[in-house]
Amino acid sequence: MTKLTQTREAVTGPQKMTPSEAFVETLVANDVETVFGIMGSAFMDAMDIFEPAGIRLISVVHEQGAAHMADGFARASGRHGVVIGQNGPGISNCVTGIAAAFWAHSPVVIVTPEAGTTGIGLGGFQEANQLPMFQEFTKYQGHVTHPSRMAEFTGRCFDRAMSESGPTQLNIPRDYFYGEIVAEIPQPRRIDRGAGGADALEEAVALIRQATAPVIVSGGGVVMADGVDACVALAERLTSPVVNSYQHNDSFPASHPLWAGPLGYQGSKAGMELLSQADVVIALGTRLGPFGTLPQYGQEYWPVNAKVIQIDSDHRQLGLVKKISVGICGDARAVAEELLRRLGDTELAGDAGAAERGERIKTVKADWERELSEWTHERDDYSLDVIEEAEAQGGLLHPRQVLRELELALPEGVMLSTDIGNINAIAHSYLRFEQPRSFFAPMSFGNCGYALPTIIGAKAAAPERPAVAYAGDGAWAMSMGEVLTAVRHELPVTAVVFRNRQWGAEKKNQVDFYGRRFVAGELDGDESFAEIARSMGAAGVVVDRLEDVGPALTAAIEEQMAHGVTTVIEVMCTQELGDPFRRDALSKPVRFLEKYRDYV
Repeated sequence: MTKLTQTREAVTGPQKMTPSEAFVETLVANDVETVFGIMGSAFMDAMDIFEPAGIRLISVVHEQGAAHMADGFARASGRHGVVIGQNGPGISNCVTGIAAAFWAHSPVVIVTPEAGTTGIGLGGFQEANQLPMFQEFTKYQGHVTHPSRMAEFTGRCFDRAMSESGPTQLNIPRDYFYGEIVAEIPQPRRIDRGAGGADALEEAVALIRQATAPVIVSGGGVVMADGVDACVALAERLTSPVVNSYQHNDSFPASHPLWAGPLGYQGSKAGMELLSQADVVIALGTRLGPFGTLPQYGQEYWPVNAKVIQIDSDHRQLGLVKKISVGICGDARAVAEELLRRLGDTELAGDAGAAERGERIKTVKADWERELSEWTHERDDYSLDVIEEAEAQGGLLHPRQVLRELELALPEGVMLSTDIGNINAIAHSYLRFEQPRSFFAPMSFGNCGYALPTIIGAKAAAPERPAVAYAGDGAWAMSMGEVLTAVRHELPVTAVVFRNRQWGAEKKNQVDFYGRRFVAGELDGDESFAEIARSMGAAGVVVDRLEDVGPALTAAIEEQMAHGVTTVIEVMCTQELGDPFRRDALSKPVRFLEKYRDYV
């Protein structure tokens, strides 16, 4: 492999060039140094000049993994993530990954070379209509209509990905990479979203001044706006507890006395209890998605009588899910700073109860921490049955105890991704972060196979930070081939695989609603993911004793940071199961035909 020459001098003014050069130079103008994908003839002319332009193509095992890596790269860096592939099947393989990036609001640009213009519509090799595939999951779709417009459409896709906070698609007929054009490389345009409208800000300030129990919901928009410090300052001014929106555990420092933990599935009881008592909710940089505010632990915690101030950079999200009193369209950091400025030093209604509120936060959090520490295993009838069997067998660990040990062993500055699944969802209660751009979860799309490729992309963006992925064995099998990518491209990560031999999240529904009639939920087998990892050039470790969990993680991260070693830690777990994802979406079955009446 040759070394990148890193000749990244900006090309300015109209110049004669090929469309491939225009495409690559526009990537350079947007500070692109890393592209994820699999090489292909459809864009080979452009790929040929990646190296002299200082662009590294990280070749992956599967294009879905490339899209997830671009997502992780964008979320860790705050810059564009870029993914590219061969027209047709290479591009269709990316759909799931781009959908996940869409719900994570990641500025990912997917470059989709397509069949040549002279063959479109003839059903040729690897031909596909590629724009409809991504229509639902992109903020903008740029289709290059002529080679001379290559730089224009490329630049627009990069601009829109950032201004719209989401993926964009650049669709290029493969013959449009060739020829001779005169082009001027556009410089990036960035939008200043500002602090919102003056009237809305004044309405919000009036509500906040009268609040006696304010609560802040800190969302992903706070992270994307680099607004955590502003959120902290606003919370301290109000002595307001702060809860993280669903799967945004890194949107407020967990060591802060006002932090109360994440909302949503398997979140913080402390945060939910405090939120339930709010008279004013400041939803900062969050769309208040429906899944992230569902009842949990048998508790309807959303305060239906509270006044809600929602701040989001997308006006279409304001009041979409929850009834609001004030909607502010603006940048989360700028709005928080402006609210703080307008509040000034004048007395607030909540000031009188600030000390009492601070003590209340401390007490509620301590109660939840105590409950978490004592919650060593699940207590439903099914879990107790499988725990009894596991104890007889030996060598199987309680997932909650494992998650606690992992939490205690995670190093400072860690980046962590979780897959979808039962144990990974429970992990939300145990994941605490001190800095933003640290936690990467599959968000509302909830797809399996997310964690490993996403953390590899994050590692590419921030190689100086420790990188850890959590995955259940079902989800792990979908993307474990990307261990090869981590090894080949020297992007070391540590993966923890919870080995319980089942599709736990869905199996829990069969426990609760279908009389323990298990169909397709078991993943029995003698395969060893640790051995598979070793065969791919990584280290593989099996953990079947609780006292080894923390040391195994610590040792793996030390090897990752000191020697560039990727490690897969296979943790042998019982088959006990936490609450299902969607208790609200299922009900006990009703059967009418005689032959099915036993299946109720």
